[in-house]
Amino acid sequence: MTSKRFRSAVIREGVVRTTSRSFLYALGQDDDDVERPHVAIIHTGGEMSPCNTTLRDQAQHARAGIYAHGGTPHECPVVSVSDGLSMAHSGMRFSLISRELIADSVEATVRGHQWDGIFGIGGCDKNMPGLMMGMVRCNTPSIFLYGGSALPGQLHGRDVNIVDTYETIGKVLAGDASIEDLEAISRSCLPTAGACAGQYTANTMGMVSETIGLALLGSSMVPAVFAARAPLARRAGRVLMAAVMGDGPLPRDIVTRKSLENACAIVAATGGSTNAPLHIPAIAHEAGIRFDLDDVAAVFDRTPLIADLKPGGRFLARDVFYIGGAPIILKSLLDGGFLHGDCLTITGRSLAAELAEFGSPDGEIVKSTATPLATSGGVAVLKGNLAPDGALVKVAGLKRLQHRGPARVFNSEEECLEAVRALAYRPGDVIVIRHEGPRGGPGMREMLGITALIYGQGHGENVALITDGRFSGATRGFCIGYVSPEAASGGPIGLVRDGDIIEIDARPDRRSLAIDLDDAELAARRAAVAPQALRRLGGLLEKYAATVGSAHQGAVTHSGGVMWEPDL
Repeated sequence: MTSKRFRSAVIREGVVRTTSRSFLYALGQDDDDVERPHVAIIHTGGEMSPCNTTLRDQAQHARAGIYAHGGTPHECPVVSVSDGLSMAHSGMRFSLISRELIADSVEATVRGHQWDGIFGIGGCDKNMPGLMMGMVRCNTPSIFLYGGSALPGQLHGRDVNIVDTYETIGKVLAGDASIEDLEAISRSCLPTAGACAGQYTANTMGMVSETIGLALLGSSMVPAVFAARAPLARRAGRVLMAAVMGDGPLPRDIVTRKSLENACAIVAATGGSTNAPLHIPAIAHEAGIRFDLDDVAAVFDRTPLIADLKPGGRFLARDVFYIGGAPIILKSLLDGGFLHGDCLTITGRSLAAELAEFGSPDGEIVKSTATPLATSGGVAVLKGNLAPDGALVKVAGLKRLQHRGPARVFNSEEECLEAVRALAYRPGDVIVIRHEGPRGGPGMREMLGITALIYGQGHGENVALITDGRFSGATRGFCIGYVSPEAASGGPIGLVRDGDIIEIDARPDRRSLAIDLDDAELAARRAAVAPQALRRLGGLLEKYAATVGSAHQGAVTHSGGVMWEPDL
């Protein structure tokens, strides 16, 4: 046992804390266990979605790794909201909010109990960044483990996943598929536990966790149901205990401006989720680093698209696993000069040193940076008089990068969904959904249900959609989200009227989003806007709306960067 004094000593040392020792004995600990460093295993396991069902089992293997290497583990489950079960109804308002709840829960249990380390295990869109945010906020020795993706299903000899079901709903409404077709795909698309199989938000953030240095390289693409996850969790426990016992590295040693740029690079290179540019600035905020959408855009524009992954491409997380995992993509980027190789990882070694043992890309799923799928990233930031602070579009897989058309304006997701179901829009339209931002929603709902319906109806390539809300990582088509400032904060999106001409140009030398109105007309419309009456929301939504900031800075809810000094 090391002679180092751990912060958890304050909960057990001395006469006045005898009762605390009683609580530890009641947990089944003996004197040796009590004297060890105490490590929280914070996970979102449960039966709220298949993304989370394997996490508690993985936590037990993490427990074994921690205990075998000198720590006393404490399982600390936290809340999670499933995007799958909250899609296309009011429950989606609680999805992004849950990210903050999880980060706050990490802080509460770590600071409340003086834990010496954090082993975080997440498996869905918001719980993964929430756990990483909490780690960086507490700045306690920490390691993250993504729970892994589901395997795809098979139908009529082809791979299918959950997005195929969403899009088949649109085909049914358009008369291009039967209810029987829909039932068949709904029962085939998700045959195992795990997160959605494409390069949607969960898999994107899994790769981010490796790239930024908080997770072991090679960990994110191992499918959720593979036996290899057991020794992986035990190994992660061993690495975490080395950090606990040996003075670091701490999360804020790992999360730096350079590592944040690396995280953006993996998103760009894989055509990853448009939710990542919301989460990466939020992680930065916890470290006291101002890293907003402009910083994200700079990396996206200089990083090539080299991975051919769904939804814009052809392959899934399982396929990346079989060619060597995320490190194959990272090694290609490093060799091409698109990563900072000197960034620190949880092992205490540099990213370049960790990547040295990995091989070259296969040339089909992952390309060399010398022969990329595109010379700039698969996600782009647009700016203009409709989005002064920026907006996001996934360009990977788009057949066109320009659109000009009349606005069709809706003031909520429900209004738009009703019109889309009725096919009450025309090719060429720009569908605008507003008052769905972080404050205006509140909660910044994502619109996968609507975008998948449009795509299923056969109009995914001939209309555009703009919102101050979010899109799923699984969204495809000309969909621009995260428009900042949002309508509720006085953003220009709140001034758009039916028939206004909107021009979108996502070409690398343009990256613009504009409404065809001059400054005088916009000013006149702004002056005519009546003040919005405050809604009495009550509970969590009311607290969130009162504290949340703009999407272009990560939609965060506190001042950020405060260093917690433990009671040593």
